[in-house]
Amino acid sequence: MTDINFKGSESEDDRVPAAVARPAPDEVSTAVPRWDIIELLFFAYRDFVGDADHVLEAFGFGRAHHRVVHFVCRYPGLTVADLLDVLRITKQSLGRVLKQLLDEGYIVQKAGDSDRRQRLLFATPKGEALVVKLAGLQTDRIADALRGLGSGEVEAVSKFLRAMIDRDDPDKVLQTILQSKAGASTKDVT
Repeated sequence: MTDINFKGSESEDDRVPAAVARPAPDEVSTAVPRWDIIELLFFAYRDFVGDADHVLEAFGFGRAHHRVVHFVCRYPGLTVADLLDVLRITKQSLGRVLKQLLDEGYIVQKAGDSDRRQRLLFATPKGEALVVKLAGLQTDRIADALRGLGSGEVEAVSKFLRAMIDRDDPDKVLQTILQSKAGASTKDVT
């Protein structure tokens, strides 16, 4: 088994300038890998979703369930097609997760007013309660991480996260989030 060595701070020469453009998916980057940031993002994501994962296990749900109920709750009337764009999962995967959430009463599906073939998704009070509980756990982790930072530093964190998102993504929910100055953080859940 290979040992994992965690490096302390790197020298300025080892760091990739922030302005370096992302290579196209078919290009190989010649930039020095940012192992420090890559690993911090990996562990931050693991622990951020891990808090919710423990709660979801009790319901027999996984991360896909969390994402579906989250976006349906946050954007009432979201179509199945838009949800597929947001989650970037197959129709079959979404179908399994959505069926379970519908069957267990976390989400309801309604036909569109102008197009009866359109399937609009809405969270039920039970679904909203689950989203609020999971968001509370994740908000606590975010608040702990931001504690002690000044407003400019908090804005830098937000700016960094927004810069990590591909701007040419066509999905409507992402565009709504990116266009909002404060992101989706100030929108009420219920």
